[in-house]
Amino acid sequence: MGPLDGVKVLDLTSMVSGPVSTMMLADQGAEVIKIEPINGEQVRHMAAPHNGVNPVFYSCNRGKKSVALDLKSDAGKEILMKLADEADVFIQNFRPGAIDRMGFGETVLRARNKDLIYVSISGFGEEGPYAQSRVYDPVIQALTGATDIQADRVSGRPQMFRIIIADKVTSLTAAQAMSSALYAREKTGKGQHVRLSMLDTMIAFFWPEGMAGLVYGEKEFDVRKLQGTMDLIYKTKDRYITAGAVSDSEWSGMCRALKREDFLEDERFSTSAARVVNAEERKKLTGDEIEKWDSAELLQRFQEEGVPSAPLLNRMELMAHDQILANDSIERVVHEGFGEVRQARPAAHFDQTPSAIQGPAPKLGEHGREVLAEIGYDTNEIDALISAKVLAVS
Repeated sequence: MGPLDGVKVLDLTSMVSGPVSTMMLADQGAEVIKIEPINGEQVRHMAAPHNGVNPVFYSCNRGKKSVALDLKSDAGKEILMKLADEADVFIQNFRPGAIDRMGFGETVLRARNKDLIYVSISGFGEEGPYAQSRVYDPVIQALTGATDIQADRVSGRPQMFRIIIADKVTSLTAAQAMSSALYAREKTGKGQHVRLSMLDTMIAFFWPEGMAGLVYGEKEFDVRKLQGTMDLIYKTKDRYITAGAVSDSEWSGMCRALKREDFLEDERFSTSAARVVNAEERKKLTGDEIEKWDSAELLQRFQEEGVPSAPLLNRMELMAHDQILANDSIERVVHEGFGEVRQARPAAHFDQTPSAIQGPAPKLGEHGREVLAEIGYDTNEIDALISAKVLAVS
């Protein structure tokens, strides 16, 4: 049993920010019931499906149950209310105010279930000029300095992360917040409303080093002048690698590995602070030396000298890397209809209450009959709901 065994989560979220957060709870043992429109949530339709489920939807919704409901109908609303009555967590990521207009606002549900943890994810927050605007990951990247952080070092042209980073950072934050709210409820006996926005989570994520120049109001500086030290990509004779030397011992090890102990006498690099100030010069010198070596030999020398380093793996190569195999980071399971399915294992390992992938992502409405039977609907009632197109099942 996982650490969240016995916790029931009612998930009305779509896209990525909410679904990945509840997927993490499912990995940790929670029962997650995903409520979808009759035709399915949007991500189901964004790529070619395999056995009825596309890979992005699968990775965001593994281990959940799917119930497809018409929430505009009175019967659909009644079903959702009954499910919410028994839930520990209710999570939604509609635009602010939409869930209230649907009739499932926090006040309404809490009147029926006072212990409920109610979670609202928004793009920009519930107030302000952008609050009612549509949002996707690139918009949040634009507003949080991400494109400045990723800007081309030479031209200065802004660039975006090529992944949906804002959605996934929000997912991690939401999962942590839900766990904390559940723990607080155990201590106080009280449920609460947890609100978070993609905008706030990304600013918090970038702040420690990405916004270091903004921390002290009287000592503000442009952090972009120091940012080049993070772009540690070097070309060897046969491939790209990364290597970094922060401490004096690591710098000494790098110089020995490169057989350039003379660099240790250069005052520009004699201390950690000096190496930061002269980062570009140091990178140019070390880069010229690294280019003379075969990657395997040099990486071995770096490891022997205690220099943090690794090859730059493409996404196909990582599947066979020795460290990833040693960690068993990627689970391979054969599921009927899907064949072999590969998923990243839950990253947190609990030695007493182990987390585990609970199963494949559901087909649309796959668990409708099962879930409704559990809250008291009989076969005839369920069949009538299907005929009335209140409930869709697969």
